[in-house]
Amino acid sequence: MPLQAELVVTNIGQLLTMQGEGLGLVEDAVVVAAGGRIIAAGRKAQVEALLGPLPGPRSGAVVLDAAGGVVSPGLIDSHTHLLFAGWREAEFSERLEGRPYLEILASGGGILSTVARFRAATDEELLAWGRAALDRMLAAGTTTVEAKSGYGLSAEQELRALRLLRRLGCEHPVTVVPTFLGAHAVPPEYRGRADAAAAYVDEVCLPLLPEIAASGLASFCDVFCEEGVFGIAEARRLLEAAAGCGLSPKLHADELGPLGGAELAAEVGAVSADHLVHASERGLEMMGRAGVTAVLLPTTTFTLGLGDYAPARRMLELGVSVALATDFNPGTSPVESLPLVMGIACRTMRLTPAEAFRACTVTAAKALGLAGKAGELRPGLPADLVVFDADDYRQIAYRLGANLVRAVVKGGRIVVGAGAGGGR
Repeated sequence: MPLQAELVVTNIGQLLTMQGEGLGLVEDAVVVAAGGRIIAAGRKAQVEALLGPLPGPRSGAVVLDAAGGVVSPGLIDSHTHLLFAGWREAEFSERLEGRPYLEILASGGGILSTVARFRAATDEELLAWGRAALDRMLAAGTTTVEAKSGYGLSAEQELRALRLLRRLGCEHPVTVVPTFLGAHAVPPEYRGRADAAAAYVDEVCLPLLPEIAASGLASFCDVFCEEGVFGIAEARRLLEAAAGCGLSPKLHADELGPLGGAELAAEVGAVSADHLVHASERGLEMMGRAGVTAVLLPTTTFTLGLGDYAPARRMLELGVSVALATDFNPGTSPVESLPLVMGIACRTMRLTPAEAFRACTVTAAKALGLAGKAGELRPGLPADLVVFDADDYRQIAYRLGANLVRAVVKGGRIVVGAGAGGGR
C-alpha cells in the first residue's frame, strides 16, 4: 500500500460515495483511510487490485466491520440554532391548547424567553448544552453542523455566542461551521420603536461585521427575512455589507409568506436560502439560475402542525439544488436527527430516499461552501462516514424514528460505536 492504512471499513453491503448525479452506490465495498483521509473507497476487488491485500488488525490498522450494512458519508446538518439553554415545552403545550404564538410572545415567551435564558446563562452552561446536543447529533450520524448565533441579540452577546461556537468546534468531534445571525429577531430593548428593525440592524448588526470577519468568528451572515421581523430592505443592506466584509450571505426566506426572500437570495448571491415554504415561482427560477442552494426544513413545518411544505419537487424541476436540515432550536424544531428529517421529507415533500440522502450529504456540503471538501467518499477527502445497521439505504428514511447508526467515523477515527476512542 502507498500509505500505512490506519482504518479499514470492510464488509460493506452498500457504499454510498455520492459520486456523479446519484448515490454512487457500490456493493461489496471497502473504505481505507490514513491520516484522517480516505485512500480508497470502492468495490473490494478493485481496491485490492489497486492497493494490494487489505491489512488486518495485526498490521496496526483499525478494522471496522460494517456487517453487510450501508455506509454513507457523514451527514451534514446545514441549518441549526445550536447554542441555547433551556427547552420550551410549556410553549409546546400552550400551542396545542390553541394559544396563538403572538400572544405567547407578548407575554415574554417564544424566542424572547430563549434570549433571556441565553443572556442569563454562564459560558459553561451554554457549552454544556451545546456539547450535549452535538453528542446526540453525532450519535444519529451527523459529522458536520452549521450553527447560528442569534439568541444574544446585542453586540456583546452575539460575539459571545460566536466565540462559544468556535470553542465547541475545537473541543468536539463534530465540525462546527459558524454563522452570524444577529438579525434573528428584534431584541426586547428595541421593541416599541417605529424603526425598531432598521435601527437594530444599523446600530448593532452592521457595526459587528468587520470584527466578526477579521477575527474569523463566522463564515456566513444570515438574516430572518419575514414580514414583522426584518424586511427586504434591511436584509439587503445587511447581506450586501456582510459580503463586502467577506462573509457569505445566507437567508431565512419566505417561510411565513411570499415576501420575496428567494428573489433577494439570488440577487445578493447567497450561498443558500432556507425554509422557502412560500417562495414564488419567479424566486425559485432566479435561485436556480444563480446557483443558490435551497435548504429545506420539514420538521419545522411538522412541529408547528402546518399544512404547507416547501415545494421540493418543483425546485428540483427548476434546477435548484435541495438540501435538508433539522433547524434544531428549542421553539419550532427540537429535532437533532437527520435520518428523521429524511423520513419526514420523503413523506411530506415526496423526495425519494436517494434524493434525501444527497440532500443531507453532498448538497448540504454545497450549502455550507464545502462542495468538493465534504459530503462524499473518495480519495483525498476527510474520512467522515456513517455505518448503518441496514442492508438497503432506503431503510434509513423508511424506518421512521429508528436510530440505525451502528458506528460513526470522524477524521478516520471511530467516535461512535465499538472501538470509539472518546474525545467527546
